Amino acid sequence: MNKNKYTTVKLNKGKMNIYDFGKMKLHAYKTNDFIDDEVFIVEKEGKGIIIESPCFFDNNKELTEYLGDIKIEGMLISYHGAGATFMPNAPKYATQNAAKYSENGGGKALVDNFQNTFGDAFDASIHKITNTINEGEINIGGINFIIKQTNDAFDVEIPEINAVYTHMLGHDCHSIVAGTDHANAIIGQLKDYINKNYSLILTSHYTPEDLKDAETKISYLEKLKHFASVSENAEEFKENVKKQYPDYSGQNYLDMTAGFFFA
Repeated sequence: MNKNKYTTVKLNKGKMNIYDFGKMKLHAYKTNDFIDDEVFIVEKEGKGIIIESPCFFDNNKELTEYLGDIKIEGMLISYHGAGATFMPNAPKYATQNAAKYSENGGGKALVDNFQNTFGDAFDASIHKITNTINEGEINIGGINFIIKQTNDAFDVEIPEINAVYTHMLGHDCHSIVAGTDHANAIIGQLKDYINKNYSLILTSHYTPEDLKDAETKISYLEKLKHFASVSENAEEFKENVKKQYPDYSGQNYLDMTAGFFFA
């Protein structure tokens, strides 16, 4: 599947890019919210599974209206636990570590920060997990998924459309990289995607990407490690990275990355 081969439905705030796989469809919802969230709905025979949740009240309403003709069988709540007023009665699936991340861990800390930053527009309520899942294969609503646990939460492989969902990629924007070990872990993960020859890589903060984008990101991560090794401090590191990637978005993520490399 070509990442640019889709039809678009423009909504009030966001937009929906729809990938048609024949028996299945992938609805990629670009929220256009303050943190560029993406939400994905895998649809088969009129039934849908939602991957992640929007977390601003206007997006919650907009996406609920869009999904009116699709029977939602469940939601996979991985890295984005906020937004619990969205689809409150749908079954919520997550691994134990993902639930902990959202309820009490790093995910909850981010939610608290976003609430302070965005105020009443942000839905800081945390989804209550109704179905705890483990690593491995699972079928929800007639659709097969493969759950792969990560340090914070879990990634999702969707074999029937040859796609994988992870938290962040973004081939032309900065990402939060928590030091050299984390960079190496991401590189290993992306190489695994390349070896498995996925058609699409879905992420929480970017439109669907492909293996060429994964290769671009690996190069970026190698450069980050290099600049960290030759820079004296965080400011020099950031300047070196910005010179190398002057058109990249996500300056706030680069600031956070510098803080990890130069704690």
